[in-house]
Amino acid sequence: MRFSLLVFPSLATAWNLEKFTNLVVFGNSYTDESRWDYFASHNGSAPPVGWDEPVSNNTDSGGFAWPRFVVNQTGTKLSDYAVSGADCSKEITSRIEPSTKILYPSVLEYEVPAYLADSASQRPPFESTVYAIWIGTNDIGYEGFLTDSQNKNSTLADYVNCVYRALDNIYHSGARNFVLMNLAPLHLTPLYAVPEKGGVTGKESQYWPWKPENLTEISHRMKEQVVALNQVFDYRTPYEVLIAKRYPGASFAVMDTYGLLSDVYYNDTNYPNITNVTGYTNHCDQKTKQCTRLPNPETFLWFDELHPSEQTDKIIAEQFIQVVKGESKWASYW
Repeated sequence: MRFSLLVFPSLATAWNLEKFTNLVVFGNSYTDESRWDYFASHNGSAPPVGWDEPVSNNTDSGGFAWPRFVVNQTGTKLSDYAVSGADCSKEITSRIEPSTKILYPSVLEYEVPAYLADSASQRPPFESTVYAIWIGTNDIGYEGFLTDSQNKNSTLADYVNCVYRALDNIYHSGARNFVLMNLAPLHLTPLYAVPEKGGVTGKESQYWPWKPENLTEISHRMKEQVVALNQVFDYRTPYEVLIAKRYPGASFAVMDTYGLLSDVYYNDTNYPNITNVTGYTNHCDQKTKQCTRLPNPETFLWFDELHPSEQTDKIIAEQFIQVVKGESKWASYW
């Protein structure tokens, strides 16, 4: 069911959006709808300028991705530049998709330039467009900083700087309303969880078959990375906006996806549809690549060992809408 475009009469002090007509998103498999499918089916070639991305319910959530739920509920227009497998920059963590041997596109080198190329001919209404970025899962993951696989001399500070460099380029194109989504609680995903919380071994993972045996060490290191980086975003954003005045005239919201998904995990009784927070529905065989889905997928927090389920994406979408309204407890506004 589609509703009329959202008009917000009363918003948080630092959030100046009065009408929400367009959503532009950047990120990785947590946000991608079908852009990676184009790369994979065209030998790594990018979609042409002005490409009309098809709506897809065959995403890494096992259904629709969270941005599609947002636009379906608000009647807004979606421009989704996220690509599954993406990092913030290939200069920091360059990764290759194993089956196609395609270098994963990045936010800084591909996604933002793709948006700028499209907007040169079709400029969105900046005053009513929200720009969201959710990136980092791959950057700090099993082929990134977690296993010291980043490019030589790259640091976590480079990843943080990359996020704001991407925002710079979008801002200078005219964008003014930004939602920076912080890192999810990756240590709670089965891929990075401790054994007693459903953590999978290398033999059980379609993504990380060479995973070391010490699952507890992996989980704790991931948690340390995520918590530290999210705290940086919490303090860096108001510094850049209010003190350094890096984005004059812009409004920022930092959406606490870490807190939201942790709440679903630890307080699942508040989310009656989700009853399984440590398991996942899509199980894939490493050798045959055949996947089997468990019944009742709407009851799972996780679709597979790394990705939130479609049901979880509905929750993310519901809270994102509240963030845009300026009314969310899962956001800080600047």
